Amino acid sequence: MLQQYILKNKEAHYKMAFSYTKSKEDALDVVQDSIEKALRSYKKNGAPDHLNSWFYRILINTAIDYTRKNKRITLMEQEKMEFLLEAEDQYRNFDLETAMEKLPNAYKTIIVLRFFEDLKISDIAEVLGENVNTVKTRLYKGLELLKIEMKEDDNE
Repeated sequence: MLQQYILKNKEAHYKMAFSYTKSKEDALDVVQDSIEKALRSYKKNGAPDHLNSWFYRILINTAIDYTRKNKRITLMEQEKMEFLLEAEDQYRNFDLETAMEKLPNAYKTIIVLRFFEDLKISDIAEVLGENVNTVKTRLYKGLELLKIEMKEDDNE
């Protein structure tokens, strides 16, 4: 069950990790670490009720931990941009991607899960361990910040 889920959603998991790390190799490390943590937990505790939410929680926490440990600014290389353009569900608008990068993780995570991973608000709340109303508030605030950031980028 877990193995099938991971194989079926490997690209979405990779894209989520990449949105945090901005590095192909680092994103692969995050996904690998997440799978390892999930397998250990799965063997110890059995199957969770909501597999998708459970795994995304592990993935996001692993990505955040990884970026904290490796505090470094990585510039987007041409190779990485080409990879993003090849992906099915990528940030098609470079201005949008740049604006997303400037958002705090709390807002960026919710926006990515809602609009790029197509999760429901209730599922996002479960993934993040937050109240549904908190997720809604952060989503609307994040979208407002994103709109402001996009306008500033247009004026530059």
